[in-house]
Amino acid sequence: MIELKVNGEVRAVDVASDTPLLWVVRETLGLTGTKFGCGMAQCGACTLHLDGEAVRSCVTPISRAAGKEVTTIEGLPEEVRGPLQRAWIAEDVPQCGYCQSGQIMAAAVLLRENPKPTDADIDDGMTGNICRCGTYLRIRKAIHRAAGGGA
Repeated sequence: MIELKVNGEVRAVDVASDTPLLWVVRETLGLTGTKFGCGMAQCGACTLHLDGEAVRSCVTPISRAAGKEVTTIEGLPEEVRGPLQRAWIAEDVPQCGYCQSGQIMAAAVLLRENPKPTDADIDDGMTGNICRCGTYLRIRKAIHRAAGGGA
């Protein structure tokens, strides 16, 4: 059994130590907000927080998460998630929506570390989170909106 804290709740899972964290979150724990994208840490759809840091859960073995705090999109605190979601809606960011949970998880870390990012800061912070619909300019606007409290 491997024990980890997911969205504030201690959970014990009986999986192989090399099982990707993404599969544990989605398949074992049933938290499907985190998406499978490329499976190679290249697209960011599977981004979640491990001890507050954005990680690609598709390549993170569950053994790395043992005893740590895992936060998925479902567990992102309202004071963080709310402004980002409202900004995403105000800027019409989602199209297909598949990458959005990973984008919001990455944006949450970006804004925690840099509450007033420039365009370049946003571009750097969001590198590796791919949107197949190409909504990067709207994502940038939404992050500025969330940072400014205009969400």
